[in-house]
Amino acid sequence: MQKENILGYEKIPKLLMKFAIPSIFAMIITSLYNIVDQIFIGQGVGTLGNGATNVSFPITTICLAISLLIGVGCAAGFSLKLGAGDNKTATQYVGNTVIMMIIFGLVYGLVTFIFARPMLIVFGATDNILPYALEYTRVIAVGIPFLVVINVMSALIRADGSPTYSMLCMVSGAIVNTILDYIFVMVCDLGMSGAAWATVIGQVVSFAMAISYLFKFKSIKLTKDAFEVDFKIWLKIASLGLSNSLNQVAITLVQIVLNNSLKHYGALSSYGADIPLAACGIVMKVNSILVSIFVGMSQGSQPIIGFNYGAGKFNRVKQTYITACIATVSISLLGFLAFQIIPEQIISLFGKDKDPLYIEFAVMFMRTFLFMVAVNGVQAISSNFFSAIGKPIKGAFLSLTRQVLFLIPLVLIMPTFFGVKGILYTAPISDTLAFILSVSMVALEMRKMKKLELTGHE
Repeated sequence: MQKENILGYEKIPKLLMKFAIPSIFAMIITSLYNIVDQIFIGQGVGTLGNGATNVSFPITTICLAISLLIGVGCAAGFSLKLGAGDNKTATQYVGNTVIMMIIFGLVYGLVTFIFARPMLIVFGATDNILPYALEYTRVIAVGIPFLVVINVMSALIRADGSPTYSMLCMVSGAIVNTILDYIFVMVCDLGMSGAAWATVIGQVVSFAMAISYLFKFKSIKLTKDAFEVDFKIWLKIASLGLSNSLNQVAITLVQIVLNNSLKHYGALSSYGADIPLAACGIVMKVNSILVSIFVGMSQGSQPIIGFNYGAGKFNRVKQTYITACIATVSISLLGFLAFQIIPEQIISLFGKDKDPLYIEFAVMFMRTFLFMVAVNGVQAISSNFFSAIGKPIKGAFLSLTRQVLFLIPLVLIMPTFFGVKGILYTAPISDTLAFILSVSMVALEMRKMKKLELTGHE
């Protein structure tokens, strides 16, 4: 099996292009669901609509956290078992994952629909923004089960060696979403609910394509026995997907703390409470494109790292990690230049608000908050690296460093000294600290692998 699988012998740059590029594209398409909604909402509804999509965004990040817990966890276990030649257990991983994604998707969708109002208030909605956010969220909740299945199946499809098909699933839904966004929001003037229904219909299209792959696996053949519930496998899947999931949970916590801090300190400034929330929504959505590249690169490298680690080919593991980091930093530098040079032009895509205070704060937010964005991807790749080699605790720890250990405390402390502008300085400081810690931890692990390769034990 190891000799026949290209993961074990093909050149690393070529493998990364094969697996990472479709994965990156798929993740960008996922982000574009929210970005396209926000562009049309900004043009058709205005600043309050932009603020509404911002305070409802944690709904999506929680959904993605659930999807990554199951999808990346299964993909990691699936790849490790294939690398070790254990196809039977690999098949059981897939069968149990199907059950998990259906149950988790339905439960979270129902919880969101029922508790939308208190959730949005916790997420930082102001009195002006809440009605728009409720209108949007209660429709989005209908699509949550479909979105969970899409993201989980996408990870499995990539791990099975069909990244292009995974990409096509995402693209098809995104095209439908974009077309319907224009029709529902700009032509039919359906506002927030129109944008939300466009998203849900697009998700249904992607869902139909993704779920059909269950009958097309190349590495395994699903049988009835694979769907027998095994809670040991559930726990293993959850442990392997934990670092990626916790990273999204941390992003959600950051968003909640950030929104509430911006609302509070913004109200004490000349900007007011609504402007910082709307500006934050735009900046975070734009940055989500780069985050998608980080996640896509880490997911694309995961089956390569997992297979070769399981096969004992540690030099290929190291080469994959380094190549992924170099590629991510190179791409991120382009984003950094765009954020510093043309922030106002980027912000104008999300509405034609001419309020000078809004433009001033949004430009300042983008330039300052994303100043160290070029090194962000290294942490994402590093945390996924540990999950891929079967060390999820280290991966989970790294996932929490930037958001929980560094960013959230700084968001709570710095504005007490510098006001609402102090919130903007927290991200570049956290990004730098997380980068240093990630590189240090991976370097130590590489030394252990070198010793294991030479002596046969750590």
